[in-house]
Amino acid sequence: MMMPPRLRKAMLALHVATSVGWLGAIVAYIALNVPVIVGGDEQLVRAAHLMMQPVAWYGVLPLAVASLVTGIVQSLGTPWGLYRHYWVLVSLLMTVFATVILILHLPDVDALAARAADPATSAADLGGDLFHSVGGLVVLLVPLVLNLYKPRGLTRYGWRKQQEQRAAVER
Repeated sequence: MMMPPRLRKAMLALHVATSVGWLGAIVAYIALNVPVIVGGDEQLVRAAHLMMQPVAWYGVLPLAVASLVTGIVQSLGTPWGLYRHYWVLVSLLMTVFATVILILHLPDVDALAARAADPATSAADLGGDLFHSVGGLVVLLVPLVLNLYKPRGLTRYGWRKQQEQRAAVER
C-alpha cells in the first residue's frame, strides 16, 4: 500500500527529524563523557554521570524508538519497501541492532548514575561510557550513508516482486 504524497513527505520529515535527533542526542551523551575522561573536577565528573541518565532515557531512547518506527512505516508506504532493497534491509538491521544494544545498556547507565550519586564512591572509580556512545554513533552512520546514497541491489524478495510486476504489466 503506497502512502499518498503528502503523507509520505510528512512521514519522511518525521523520520529524518527523529533520526537526526537521535544522532544529536548521542553527541550530547558523548559530550557528557568529556569531563569524565578529563577528570579534573570531582563534582563535574559526578554531574556528568548524573546527566547521562536522563539524556539516555529521555533523549536517546525515545528518539531511537521513534526513528525505528517511522523508518519502518516510511519503507512500507513507499516503493522502496522493507525487504526489497539491500540498503533498506541493512539500514533496518543496523537500527534494530543499535536500539537493542541501547536498551540492554540502559541498566548500566542507571547503575553508573547511582554510583555517581553515592558520596562514598570516588570520582576516580567512575569510569566513562565513551565506548558505547561512540560505537552507537558509528553504527548509526552506516544507515545514514546508505539512506543518502541508496546503492543498487535488490534482495531475492525484491527481485521476485520486480519480476511479478513486470509480468503483470506485460499481460
